[in-house]
Order: sequence, then C-alpha cells, then structure tokens
Amino acid sequence: MLERLQKLISQAGITSRRAAESLILDGRVTVNGVVVTELGSKADPAKDRVAVDGKPLQFSEKHLYILLNKPTGYITALKDSQERPLVTDLLKGVEERVYPVGRLDYNTEGLLLLTNDGDWANRLMHPRHEVEKEYHVRVRGKVLEQQMKRLAGGVELEDGVTAPAVVRMVKSSDLNDWISVTIHEGRNRQVRRMCEAVSLSVVRLKRVRYGALDIGTLKPGQFRYLTEAEVKGLLQPGGISEPEPQKVRKPRSTAKTGTAATGNTRKPHGAAKTGATTGRPPARTADNQTKKQPSRPKPGEAPRTRRR
Repeated sequence: MLERLQKLISQAGITSRRAAESLILDGRVTVNGVVVTELGSKADPAKDRVAVDGKPLQFSEKHLYILLNKPTGYITALKDSQERPLVTDLLKGVEERVYPVGRLDYNTEGLLLLTNDGDWANRLMHPRHEVEKEYHVRVRGKVLEQQMKRLAGGVELEDGVTAPAVVRMVKSSDLNDWISVTIHEGRNRQVRRMCEAVSLSVVRLKRVRYGALDIGTLKPGQFRYLTEAEVKGLLQPGGISEPEPQKVRKPRSTAKTGTAATGNTRKPHGAAKTGATTGRPPARTADNQTKKQPSRPKPGEAPRTRRR
C-alpha cells in the first residue's frame, strides 16, 4: 500500500514526520535508488526500496517508549556534524533505533522522551495536542513580580507572541531565584527566549515535567521505559489522563447486639430487621405469630357460628 515517505520514515524509527520532511527536502531520501525531494511522494514498503542517507528503512514491530533524564552537554539528535555526544549514547542496552520526541538544547537538562513509534510522537508534538511542559529556571539575580506577570501573560518573540504560561516562584536566595514556567507550545528555545525578552539571565534550565510524567528519582543520564498506562495517558488532552474511579469499600457494621448503630446507615435490601439493632419489637411473621383461638361462649349465651 502506498504511503507518504515522511510517514514511512517515521514508522521506521528514523525521526518524526516533521523532521522527515527536512530529510526529503535536503535530498537525503531515495526510492529505488532515485533521489526524491517532493513532500507528496509516496512509496510501497512491500515493493519499493526506501533509504535515508543510503541506509534502507527497517520497520520494527516492537514499539519502545523511553523517559530519559538528559544531562547537559548532549545533543538531542541522531547525528552531529561536530561529533558531540548524542542523547542516544546514553541508552545502553537499547538495541532498537529510537529518536527524541521534540528536543532539549545542548545546555538544557531534564525530561526527554524517545520512541520508535512515529504516530505517537507526531501526535504529542502536534500544536493542537497542547501537552504541558514544566521547566525550572535558575535566573541570575532577583525576579521581579512584573517580570513574572509578563511571562505569564505572553511575550513578544520574533516568531510571534507566546501563549499564556503558568509562572510561579520555586526558590529565592540572595544571588539567584528559581522560577517554574509551564508552557504547552513547542517553539525552539522558547523558555530561554521568553526569559531574555523580559531581561532575565538564565543560568540553568531543566525540564521537570511532560504532561503527567515527571523525572522522579532518575539521576542525570538514567532512563526508564514508560508503562502502557503512561503511553496512553500522554495522548489525553494536555497529556494528563483522567484518574481511574476508586473502588469504595463499605465499612463493616461495628454495632453490638442490643445497641443501635449510629449514623444514617441503610441496611442492605432484603435484610431482616431485628430488635437488636433498631430498638423496635420484631415484626410478626407467619413463623412467630400465634394462631388466635376462637373465643368460648359465656354462660347463658348461644355459641357463635361463622357465616358461610
């Protein structure tokens, strides 16, 4: 079946669809040995030989979803012309080819997702999905209230005004302040540029949350695999899944015999009422009712007879 080249490249775990478009435009993709540079081009993976940089696409049936605590000094890419360390170098023991979902700058640290599921990655990075991303920013000097309000309300950048953000103070000291900035856009170096726009000098930048996921106890350079629930939860609006309804276990009655239970407690349907728990006399039933004996006639009276 014919599929767009950027979709095939993404499904093969090379990169995201958006980044695959750049590969096509740069002339790095071939179909049956012929360079293809048109974004609308299609190919049949069952019949055609699609290659990127001369390497044929290989489709993995097993999808991987990885959460990495990225240290500073690593490139969020699969190759680098300056031969700097790559984030994939940290994934020891991962044999499948995975690529980053979005990116973190060379000097930015924190939570980074990697996968070989192109459709999943594309949905997370699409602007309409609006996954929340929280950053902790260490700023040189003091942060003024007015600067925090400007960040929260949206600031003018060269590529347009940013969407409203959630900004709060995390920690304050004499030399530096830590603030939290939560955004749902995915512009290049957005948080750094936002801070620069309000005259804040960023000393350290760390992403601490992506949707409902946080770094947890992972140390820099460590990673873990996402659970199935986490993978599905990120696809919910804002990347935060709805909590599962909790099962409420009804407490057992602690009332003793002869003592009325306190509170507005309803008995299960069909349970017999007894005087021990309600204080009322037992209801008459067929078993405990005494048959009424016919009255005897008084002396001098004729015996009563029943009318038929």
